[in-house]
Amino acid sequence: MKEYRLNVDPRILELLGPNLYTNIYYVLAELIANAYDADAKNVYIISNKDDIRVEDDGHGMSYEAGDITRYLNVAGVSRTTEGESQTKSGARRKMGRKGVGKLAALSVSEDVDVLTVANGERSGFVLTRHPENGHELKAIADENIVFERIENHGSAIIMRNPQYRLHKTLAAVKRNILKIFPLVDANFRIHVIRGAETVTIEDFDRSIMGELSTLITLGDKFAPLCALVPDSHPGRRTDLIAAEAKKVMPITMKASDGQEHEYSLEVLGWIGTYKTTRGRKAEMTDFPDNFISLFANEKMGEFNILPVVGQNKLNEVYVVGQLHVDLFELTELPDMALSNRQGYKSDDPRYEAVREYVRNELLAEILKKRETFTDIVNAEKKKQKEETQRNDEAKLRASVDAFRKKASEEAADALAALGVNVSREAMEEVISKSINTNSPDLGLKAAVDSQKKKVLISQTYPDKAFSDIIYQMLVFNDVPSDDILYTNCDDEVCRVPEGRSVYDYLREFFVESYSTQKIFVLFVTSENTKVSWGAITEVGASWITKIDHKIFNIYPFQPGHPLDNAAQWQSTNRADPTKGDLWMNKLNADIFCQKIEAVCDALEYKKKTRAKNMDHLGTLVSINTA
Repeated sequence: MKEYRLNVDPRILELLGPNLYTNIYYVLAELIANAYDADAKNVYIISNKDDIRVEDDGHGMSYEAGDITRYLNVAGVSRTTEGESQTKSGARRKMGRKGVGKLAALSVSEDVDVLTVANGERSGFVLTRHPENGHELKAIADENIVFERIENHGSAIIMRNPQYRLHKTLAAVKRNILKIFPLVDANFRIHVIRGAETVTIEDFDRSIMGELSTLITLGDKFAPLCALVPDSHPGRRTDLIAAEAKKVMPITMKASDGQEHEYSLEVLGWIGTYKTTRGRKAEMTDFPDNFISLFANEKMGEFNILPVVGQNKLNEVYVVGQLHVDLFELTELPDMALSNRQGYKSDDPRYEAVREYVRNELLAEILKKRETFTDIVNAEKKKQKEETQRNDEAKLRASVDAFRKKASEEAADALAALGVNVSREAMEEVISKSINTNSPDLGLKAAVDSQKKKVLISQTYPDKAFSDIIYQMLVFNDVPSDDILYTNCDDEVCRVPEGRSVYDYLREFFVESYSTQKIFVLFVTSENTKVSWGAITEVGASWITKIDHKIFNIYPFQPGHPLDNAAQWQSTNRADPTKGDLWMNKLNADIFCQKIEAVCDALEYKKKTRAKNMDHLGTLVSINTA
């Protein structure tokens, strides 16, 4: 009878087993990695009613050859030299190093059956959190060593009565596995089986590439991924997609021989941004879709470094990536994996170098591409909206002209039929009836009005800081950015379409329009206004067209006619008349909020309370309460 002896204090199993992993997919990743190191070509993850079984067709373990004794040497280092870093076939680099991955299954089940066959020799034992006979493990009789998918060589790990379960859909299981173990191909397949349902994972998750708007690949190995990203903007593809060389950084570290050596830290992989976060696979909650993972020797070492390298920018929610740094697992260098196998030691020089590279270069580069994508999309939307607006204007113009012609003709015909001896009251009744009959033709006016900009922030670029405060306060009061025309705004949706001047835009959609919808102008005035021809022109246009307006002034400038300088204007102070830090006293802060709220009232936006507006304004500009 074979005996199986655990070469570690049994109490370690009770303490370490349930705490080593808290997610079943990390456990599966360890078991899949073990299969990979055994030169398996197929791994079978079988979800049964009372157990989860992981089988592989690797070499298996021979009791007679001492393989199982080495397996039960928990935490025994599996490789100390580069020669030991290759699998038995010599075709792969080993993923395992510390020898604790075999305990992963104990995080899922208290009792785990380990079955193996090598060249027809079968062995089996029960790995448990609570060994009854000290170091001795319970043997499984040969007749009970039964496999579901393999025959002459391989192993099976059976997690009985698991406390964690796989996701309810195999599609979700597949996606989660690919996030933590993307190394699959025709020579290493993962099969997930539940009852009669089977899904085979044998290729990188190409679906992710189809969801991206931008992509940067590092290294020749990953360059082909660029072809998988949809060509949604052919003329700008080179601005959105880039295949770059691997990142190489020199680093000096002390090796196992006690001497310092210089190494080349190479970063390969890919990073991209999603087109949208809307409707992102809500059911797949085991791992977020927004991550940057680190891999070494093809094995995931840390799922997400984005919280470490990111700066909490809004567009970081679109980022996704997988980076490979094999120097993390170079055998002659210190092991930098955390004890829970779910991250790296943050003070290791290799980790620090990669972290700074991603934070300062790679992440910034992909976010810049994301901004370019957003600008392209917004420009296209703006162009489409302007075209729709122009078409509706043309329809309204034609409708008004047709209305006038038809109403006049019908009125004339009716009056002629009545004869010349007709009272004024009768004529008015006939004309009124004709107008009422044809008035539905003007129904398009409401649509035209709704498409127009509602607020113009008239300013000069030197006063952008103050204009930005006005813009932010409008948005805070639920005025849509799309309703604001602000030529120096950081948000493209507020700017005039590319290639057009603000004056052409205003003339086409406000001066020459048949719509009576006028734009509300907020004038930012200062000493800079006097030397800005554009600002002076806008003031004159406002007076000619009798447009409603409010004045936000920077002291010591005093607005004059034709602006409504008789009304109270808001005044803000600045360190220098033409530049410098802005500040205002409490009274002028209150007037500022009053004017913002008045704009909301005039245009029927739902404004915030004065208290909330004052609080928010205080976050944007210094308010002197003395």
